[in-house]
Amino acid sequence: MCRLFGLHAGRVPAAATFWLVNAPDSLAEQSRRNPEGTGIGVFGPDGMPMVDKQPIAAWEDKDFATDAHDLSGTVFVAHVRYASTGDLVSVNTHPFCQDGRIFAHNGVIGDLDLMDARIAELHTEDLVLGQTDSERVFSLVTGEIRANGGNVEDGLLTALTWVSDNVGVYAANVVLATATDLWAVRYPETHNLYLLDRRGSHAASAEMSSDRIRTRSRHLADRPSVLIASEPMDGESGWQPIAPGELVHVDADLTINRRLVLERPPTHPLTLTDLSSHAAASQHPTPTS
Repeated sequence: MCRLFGLHAGRVPAAATFWLVNAPDSLAEQSRRNPEGTGIGVFGPDGMPMVDKQPIAAWEDKDFATDAHDLSGTVFVAHVRYASTGDLVSVNTHPFCQDGRIFAHNGVIGDLDLMDARIAELHTEDLVLGQTDSERVFSLVTGEIRANGGNVEDGLLTALTWVSDNVGVYAANVVLATATDLWAVRYPETHNLYLLDRRGSHAASAEMSSDRIRTRSRHLADRPSVLIASEPMDGESGWQPIAPGELVHVDADLTINRRLVLERPPTHPLTLTDLSSHAAASQHPTPTS
């Protein structure tokens, strides 16, 4: 299963160090257990997005995934990919950047021809550079943001509502970021997504680790922050599950707003049996052995 991670450090940039693969894999299990893309996106002090990503196929570039990446910014997005659609190339690797925003997705969306038709109606087909369902979802979101006069939250919800009503959905967990704001949606209940509110108390080391993503920040040891992750990360208590259909919004002041926005299940729900064998294998909660 793909891993999502989002971190909001507030108005003042913070330095953070990331490792995008934190669990050893034996050579015998490479073909089934290794990630197929890793990437980090950050908004620097000037508010501009920067994305560093690489397709990882059978550990041909293991160093990129396992080496530490030192970054400084206000909002961070990290992603470890297990491909459900699209070749193992950079344009299919998360996170994606469009209109100065950074986006990552976990799950599978079907009916890509219908997605393409809707994207064409919104005139954002030129933003689809790769083959993935995830980039198509982002292009749909970007088109709806433009159609909603630049309102990011309205565009995100319009896009996800259209997805829920019109195409097959196995899972559509998303993280969307600007230099000042972070949004996350879990939909439907297929995959977990968690929130950690570190505004009131701060860990001594501000180092957190999960099966695939690890981060450390000396700055955030004594500063408030808010995190989103596909799974609770070691070293912190207080991880709260995001409810199915719930939107979480974190603004520049680290104010957290949570509300249920997708109350109905998908009109066309997908199960593992509806997916290709490769897509189904990519959706296991933990890498299969």
